[in-house]
Amino acid sequence: MNKVALYCRPGFEKECAAEIVAKAAELEVHGFPRVKENSGYVLFECYQFEDADKLVRTLKFNELIFARQIMVVGELLRHLPQEDRVSPIVGMLTGVIENAGDLRVEAPDTNEGKELLKFCRKLTVPLRAALRKSGILLSYESDKRPVIHVFFIASGCCYVGYSYSNNNSPFYMGIPRLKFPSAAPSRSTLKLEEAFHVFIPADEWEERLGSGMQAVDLGACPGGWTYQLVQHSMMVHAVDNGEMAQSLMDTGQVTHHRVDGFKFEPVRNNNSWVVCDMVEKPARIAQLMADWVVKGWCREAIFNLKLPMKKRYEEVCQNLELLRSQLKENGINGEIHAKQLYHDREEVTVHVRRIWSAVPGRRDERD
Repeated sequence: MNKVALYCRPGFEKECAAEIVAKAAELEVHGFPRVKENSGYVLFECYQFEDADKLVRTLKFNELIFARQIMVVGELLRHLPQEDRVSPIVGMLTGVIENAGDLRVEAPDTNEGKELLKFCRKLTVPLRAALRKSGILLSYESDKRPVIHVFFIASGCCYVGYSYSNNNSPFYMGIPRLKFPSAAPSRSTLKLEEAFHVFIPADEWEERLGSGMQAVDLGACPGGWTYQLVQHSMMVHAVDNGEMAQSLMDTGQVTHHRVDGFKFEPVRNNNSWVVCDMVEKPARIAQLMADWVVKGWCREAIFNLKLPMKKRYEEVCQNLELLRSQLKENGINGEIHAKQLYHDREEVTVHVRRIWSAVPGRRDERD
């Protein structure tokens, strides 16, 4: 198996391809991408047979911006016989992997792909049984073992491969399944909820998303992102010249500041979070968030960069480099991750976390 398959948002195949080419080059892995517009996935074919596994094993998945999932796959299985679609799939995996911990039968996130999902669910049961019988799949699920992926791109046509459970998306099709809360004032609330799931490990939620924390929402109205902060029992400063949802104001957890988000300055610097979903040029948003982190006005930030129509990958890279350089110039240790989330559209969500030094005398030491 010498190919790497990556799921992505339909329409962003070129960005996903540009990213995997750049990341592969950094690891001295050479190959070429195969891109079909609006397909919802990209293939990267490696020149060296073993390099596909090297990429999927060593390339940090959480550093990929446009990929929802990454896996090693073989040649496309075509024209699977209707009377037995299981045997060719088992045959493709025989000798390649054993004792895998999970099976996912998936399809692209496209209208055509969604029509295949009913079949994918139906095939999963007999395929799981056959893989367990052959020793390719464990008799029980394990999140410590590789994941088998069967990726149908059309009826009777699929790619078969695997990913590593410690370096992949834990979600089916790479998509967190979230339900829109009826009490939220806008659907944008799902962006921030998904960002918490993607960027914050579940075992750190109590520490980093805890009750009573102070948070700031820039460009808050009508309150979709504020709603998520309130749900985590935070005290929120909502900054926007528009109207906030009355239901949020009634909680007693929200203070509304009728100020431009670019002009607002917090009266206190113990804010755990600043979040921002303002519609503005990405470079201006990136600079604003860099200022907040550098000035010590927040410990963590989540914000969206609205992307232009062209050179979207380049635009994201430029703004992430701006953030990194600003932190470095000011002697600040920080983590920066970016992801095009499922609930994003023409945008990318960025997470910045300031790491406060515990070593006395260091410049980035908390007061």
